[in-house]
Amino acid sequence: MPHLRFETPLGGMIAFAEGDALTRLSFGDEHNGPPQPGTADDPEHSVLQRTRKQVLEYFAGTRPDFDLPLAPSGTRFQHTVWTALGHLRAGQTLSYGELAQRLDRPQAVRAVAQAVARNPLILVVPCHRVVGVRGALTGYAAGLERKRVLLAHERQSYRPRPVAYPASPS
Repeated sequence: MPHLRFETPLGGMIAFAEGDALTRLSFGDEHNGPPQPGTADDPEHSVLQRTRKQVLEYFAGTRPDFDLPLAPSGTRFQHTVWTALGHLRAGQTLSYGELAQRLDRPQAVRAVAQAVARNPLILVVPCHRVVGVRGALTGYAAGLERKRVLLAHERQSYRPRPVAYPASPS
């Protein structure tokens, strides 16, 4: 499985691809970050190049959303949760309970939280935008300090801009 390591303002990241799709993206120090035996560094792989480019644009404040072909491994329920996370815009947050409500599964808060925690595509599937009750920062595979920095970065870089309406003719 080809992979690519690259540096970001929050530390090294590693991206994995299978075929023409990104299958995993993580910070290199996460529990699921290091490459597995039998994988090969492939800096020429087009999806891995696009991933690095888009992640660096995100950190530069010029790309609020990602446009990559994705193929994460997970259950149908996990995919449902991850798809819902993909609809959160930069700078938005919601709680695990609110996410469960959006999925019409209000009793499944723990299952939703577990699916969020198993997200293999950090940043691209924005699990950092899920917070605890009353906005409390809770669990994040890359660490709470990174989560805090990512949310602050999004509030600063991607805050909604006021709409400018043309003046009414007099």
